[in-house]
Amino acid sequence: MSTSSLSLSLSLRSYMEVTVSSIVLSLALVTFLTLAWKALNLFWLRPKQIERCLREQGFKGNSYRFLYGDTKEFISAIKEARSKPMEACNDDVVWRVMPFHRYFVDLHGMNYFTWLGPTPRLNIIDPKLVKEIMSNTEVFQKPAITKLLLTGILAYDGEKWAKHRKLVNPAFQIEKLKLMVPAMYSSCCEVISNWEALVLTKGSCELDVWPYLSNLTADVISRTAFGSNYEEGKLIFQLLREQSDFAMQRLQSSFIPGWR
Repeated sequence: MSTSSLSLSLSLRSYMEVTVSSIVLSLALVTFLTLAWKALNLFWLRPKQIERCLREQGFKGNSYRFLYGDTKEFISAIKEARSKPMEACNDDVVWRVMPFHRYFVDLHGMNYFTWLGPTPRLNIIDPKLVKEIMSNTEVFQKPAITKLLLTGILAYDGEKWAKHRKLVNPAFQIEKLKLMVPAMYSSCCEVISNWEALVLTKGSCELDVWPYLSNLTADVISRTAFGSNYEEGKLIFQLLREQSDFAMQRLQSSFIPGWR
């Protein structure tokens, strides 16, 4: 092979290597810019646009903060509420059960919006607006987190919701509810008997009523809906509680792709 042919071959090879490298770098740059734009839109541009629309419609709330939103306020309000004992003579339990709700109502009024990360959440108290939302199931869809926790009418939308609502509506007529009273009475009697047994054994004791009331709710549902009791479906209710705990952890944290 002559010297000129060898030089030409090396030149072509070098040119092709440079061309391939340029193409790879260009594709990498385009991919990076696309992902960066999507991230910017998801975590900043879209939330700020939604915030502007909500304020134009008369809703109040905190300004969106990058990534976290109002998550820190949610967590701090819950921690502060649980750090204080409840007064026995005070029937105002909202500050304990929904401390973040009380915090935002005092700050922004009854109709406000909050931020779960980059996702806004509206709190609606106006009965007219609530009626409009409940009657437009095609427009107002239920959140995905609801469908992770349960199925049935509470998670369905649109025609499926209307069909199941029509099916379950007769069960909530007053005459049908009266038939459930004996089962509810039996569940309550069992709880009171357990408390009386503790008092007879120890004379007096400090009692945490929350686990008993939680089990009472499950027991009433089991008796009235399935004809059994809490003990027979204990494992199912435990799994539901675990799923609810995971869901609450998800709601109280910001979702960062690839972090977990």
